[in-house]
Amino acid sequence: MKAAQSKAMRAVRLSNATSGKVQLAAAEVPQPHPAAGEVLVRVHAAGVTPTELIWYPTTHAKDGSARPNAIPAHEFSGVVAAVGSGLTDFRVGQEIFGMNDWFAEGALAEFCVTQLASIAPKPAKLTHVEAASVPIGALTAWQGLIDRGELRAGQRVLIHGASGGVGIFAVQLARDLGAYIIATASAHNRDFVKQLGANEFIDYAARRFDELTSDIDLVLDCVGGETFARSFRVIKPGGRVITIAASEEAAAATDERKKNAFFIVEPNQKQLIEIANLIDAGKLKTFVDAVVPLADAASAYDGSLKNRQGRGKIVVEIGRA
Repeated sequence: MKAAQSKAMRAVRLSNATSGKVQLAAAEVPQPHPAAGEVLVRVHAAGVTPTELIWYPTTHAKDGSARPNAIPAHEFSGVVAAVGSGLTDFRVGQEIFGMNDWFAEGALAEFCVTQLASIAPKPAKLTHVEAASVPIGALTAWQGLIDRGELRAGQRVLIHGASGGVGIFAVQLARDLGAYIIATASAHNRDFVKQLGANEFIDYAARRFDELTSDIDLVLDCVGGETFARSFRVIKPGGRVITIAASEEAAAATDERKKNAFFIVEPNQKQLIEIANLIDAGKLKTFVDAVVPLADAASAYDGSLKNRQGRGKIVVEIGRA
């Protein structure tokens, strides 16, 4: 007997264009099926990380071979469409949010597959679009400040890129921890970042933060480059610098100090549940920079998107066929 053919689904994936430019193109691809221990998600919305298109897991498989036509976007909100054998924690039709493996096909598609430990019930207060902007940013902020940075009440923390997809959560979490927060961002986000909980604000374009502050317990760098390099000048003895900037990954291999500073977010269901509880309790807010339909997803990655708020994360809404 012939095996049933997979249904087709709409997706946006990397193209094999020979122009040398990273490009995204719409395609119809087979709908995935969950294996044992996996969950199939009907994606309603996906969060965008623009730099992901040039990351190693996007262009290579885990064994190092070339990975063509990858589907990007690894955080999402949607509903459980099916579960693999042996799973009873989630039911079909349940609203969930979370992320999936960087080497897996992402959420710029009508369906994606993820692991049980990478999802949690969606915050009740949020729409799917809002919820899709949360997982990577909030988990990165949590793991950078708390797990890696060991931030405690009364400590001084400097957060670079405070109005971005990670920074907005970092400021709020640091506030709730009782830390003293110094935040850098562009001038037009001054009031916004202060409202999130920053005690001091530095316009990175007008002043050099390393001339204005010192004695810092922890720097959380969401910018990279020169900002990351200068951050070591402002920490106190025993202070820590943590960076999430992808541009620092290559340098980390040759510089022990940078190597120790760099980390990549990991899925964590327990933390997602705690984050959802904070959101539903009104203690943690998310902000969506812009929303685009799946057909226009490329604009969220190539810098051509207009009418952005300049704060939070861009989200792709996956409309039904």
